[in-house]
Amino acid sequence: MAWSLRAWRRARALRRGRLDDALWRRALRRFSFARELDAGDAARLREWVTLFLHDKTLSAAGGLDLTDTMRVEIALQACILILELDIDSYDGWSEVIVYPEGFLVDQTWTDEAGIVHQGKVGRIGEAWLRGPVVLSWADAGAGMEGAESNVVIHEFAHKLDMLNGPADGFPPLHKGMNRAEWNQVFRGAFGDFRLRVRSGLGTRIDPYAAESPAEFFAVLSEVFFMAPQVALAIYPAVYRQLKLFYRQDPAARLALPVH
Repeated sequence: MAWSLRAWRRARALRRGRLDDALWRRALRRFSFARELDAGDAARLREWVTLFLHDKTLSAAGGLDLTDTMRVEIALQACILILELDIDSYDGWSEVIVYPEGFLVDQTWTDEAGIVHQGKVGRIGEAWLRGPVVLSWADAGAGMEGAESNVVIHEFAHKLDMLNGPADGFPPLHKGMNRAEWNQVFRGAFGDFRLRVRSGLGTRIDPYAAESPAEFFAVLSEVFFMAPQVALAIYPAVYRQLKLFYRQDPAARLALPVH
């Protein structure tokens, strides 16, 4: 009964919230990971985007004029993560807040000497546990050709990580995935990456990934979708775990013809 009601509500939302065809085609062309999808995957992504825009309130802040194009492009980037999962993965919160550019937040942090500091810190994105996602449009709209980072993917990876509590780089795994293997792979790669960053070794992966296991998971999720060959080449075991988690193989899609 509950499943039938959910299906009925989804079908109604899809009918009422049908996306403009021209707007959708422009959004697909704008992002490399979307252009690589076959017709079936693109159609499923369109459904998730439609339901996302039905379920979530996208609010402008800081004087931003938030257009339908911007809403669709943000939703498309958010929904690529759940292409093979379900829109229910984003249940439990209701709002995306979009600033025109980076924004300041109050933060308390402890330095390596153990001294506690308080102050304003610049951000281009934030994800709150059971709260909104906050984005800078100047950065959220930048996931175009050649980019290896993506703030929308980053923050929504945090949201998936938060499905079982505060973000810690250990989201709830699917049936059949091995928790011990995930932990071993990610701990080993995170330790290696922190050592690389602290040693001043060059890396194509954003050094911000060395901040914590949660940030490592979010940054590697960005690279997984935006530059899958890089993730596969540098941390193949991490790529395999992300492939199992997202149930997608972006590197393999690069070799397929675009429909």
